[in-house]
Amino acid sequence: MSLQMVTVSNNTALIQPGFSLMNFDGQVFFFGQKGWPKRSCPTGVFHLEVNHNHIKLKPTIFSKDSCYLPPLRYPATCAFKGSVLESEKHQYIIHGGKTPNNELSDKIYVMSVVSKNKKVTFRCTEKDLVGDVPEARYGHSINVVYSRGKSMGVLFGGRSYMPSTHRTTEKWNSVADCLPHVFLVDFEFGCATSYILPELQDGLSFHVSIAKNDTIYILGGHSLASNIRPANLYRIRVDLPLGSPAVNCTVLPGGISVSSAILTQINNDEFVIVGGYQLENQKRMICNIISLEENKIEIREMETPDWTPDIKHSKIWFGSNMGNGTVFLGIPGDNKQVVSEAFYFYTLKCAEDDMIEEQTTFTNSQTSTEDPGDSTPFEDSEEFCFSAEANSFDGDDEFDTYNEDDEEDESETGYWITCCPTCDVDINTWVPFYSTELNKPAMIYCSHGDGHWVHAQCMDLAERTLIHLSAGSNKYYCNEHVEIARALHTPQRVLPLKKPPMKSLHKKGSGKILTPAKKSFLRRLFD
Repeated sequence: MSLQMVTVSNNTALIQPGFSLMNFDGQVFFFGQKGWPKRSCPTGVFHLEVNHNHIKLKPTIFSKDSCYLPPLRYPATCAFKGSVLESEKHQYIIHGGKTPNNELSDKIYVMSVVSKNKKVTFRCTEKDLVGDVPEARYGHSINVVYSRGKSMGVLFGGRSYMPSTHRTTEKWNSVADCLPHVFLVDFEFGCATSYILPELQDGLSFHVSIAKNDTIYILGGHSLASNIRPANLYRIRVDLPLGSPAVNCTVLPGGISVSSAILTQINNDEFVIVGGYQLENQKRMICNIISLEENKIEIREMETPDWTPDIKHSKIWFGSNMGNGTVFLGIPGDNKQVVSEAFYFYTLKCAEDDMIEEQTTFTNSQTSTEDPGDSTPFEDSEEFCFSAEANSFDGDDEFDTYNEDDEEDESETGYWITCCPTCDVDINTWVPFYSTELNKPAMIYCSHGDGHWVHAQCMDLAERTLIHLSAGSNKYYCNEHVEIARALHTPQRVLPLKKPPMKSLHKKGSGKILTPAKKSFLRRLFD
């Protein structure tokens, strides 16, 4: 094993904990930036080009018939060869994950390469599921099994927000482990079926999964309810006859206690587990090699790389599998230095080039860090942010130069603002005020002048009123401007009174003509 420090020359702010890497025929692509896709790369997928320990991110493009793919973090991904579409031999399956709004996705996407000219062109399609559709989640796994000439996706584990019926103001944003159900997903017809296996008692999150032929092995993971990382080792077999599939689970000895580890494949039957955590405040520095032969699994320790002092003393680390036996790692920088990078990056090569054969099995492990909202502060703390400094793409690139000044600063705009003199919404103490709120306080847009945002709570709006205003498209105004707005309203149009004919101005029966002064008075009266 060889460890090498690398530098990211441009757009380091895109690389955040929770990202995924996809390897298409030796080319590595980055997916899962934190925030909406940048202006210079609307797809949110970047080519990770490595050259002499130097990494450069280059934007990629999607075909016109592709659907929109949000930059999901902590999704479940796996490679899929032998698609139902014969022209697409190599695909990636993406399910779940967190959106930039910190919401959870329940969608499933299929990514494939349609062109490899000067730039790689992807096609992304969304698969609609019917049947027992898995709930939105993150930190889970998805794999593909092959049996009797057919293939099927297998989804397990993860975390999700607590049901609304169990939420309280204090625990509004709390998450819980998903039920320990195993889902079979037919990618061709979009059918999902749920199976309850008695051997699986916990919906483990951030576990490691390995698939080979018709078998999946589940290792480790983190149980949120008990806050432990049990030394689990499960074997799930899926038989796909002409009728209904058969799914069974066996508990095997010899498991390991680890969560958020990275799995990479070094040859047809061997894998390496790198990173992760063995305790809530302790990284797992041991590496393991896993051998799969004749439906048997063997896990043993292997010689660890020469970890640098920075890696040894860092509280968190994160990364993903680059394919071909290589792992991409990141650790927070040393803030004590005068000039310090937000994160340092390494590549760990677990096998020599001549040892890596064409992979016939497909691996999956969750991103190498657990979410800070529901784990310990030592695992993927989003308090660690990348610096705002970023260089542009190549000058000869077809795309616009990226400038981070074009992006919104969430610390000064959006929800976390002082909206009025009496505003008492604090990012550090805010709790949901309305049942419709999840991660951020509700906002009302005041239409006065150039417009501005005001917290609905500061306007003292009833929830029914808030929902009514949000559903309509009418203009409305904050408490400070509502009186001014009333004065700006255009008065309702009043139809003029019908003027009587001039002859009606003569007094009946008198025979006398009204004087000009009386005529003028009557006209003003009727007008």
